[in-house]
Amino acid sequence: MTNPLRTGIDIIEVSRIEKLNPAIRQRFLSRVYTDAELEICQDRAECLAGRFACKEAVAKALGTGIGDISWHEIEILADERKMPILCLHGKAAQIAERLGLLTWSVSISHIREMAAAVAVGTA
Repeated sequence: MTNPLRTGIDIIEVSRIEKLNPAIRQRFLSRVYTDAELEICQDRAECLAGRFACKEAVAKALGTGIGDISWHEIEILADERKMPILCLHGKAAQIAERLGLLTWSVSISHIREMAAAVAVGTA
C-alpha cells in the first residue's frame, strides 16, 4: 500500500544561482527551468533559487530525486496572486499517479541568502 501523504523539503543558497559561470548560465537555465518559469522569474536569483528548491522538494516527495525524472517534468508556475502552483509532466506525473498523489501543495520562501521550499502530496 502506498503512503497517502508524501512530503519533501529543500533549501539552497541564492548565491549558487547568482554566481553561475556566465559560460554555462544559459545552458543551466534552459536545462532546469521551463520557458514559463523563466518568464515568471525574470532572471531574479531568489525566484530561480526558490523554484530550484521547490523542484528538489517535489522530487523528494516523489521518492525519486532528480535524475530519475527531468527538471522540466516538475514545473512551478504561479497563480494570479503569485502563489506557486505545481504542474507535473511526463514520468513525474506518472509516478505521482502511481503513488496516489492527486493533490499537491507547494510553498517557497526566501531571504537574501537562502531559498527554501516544501512540497506535500496527498490522495
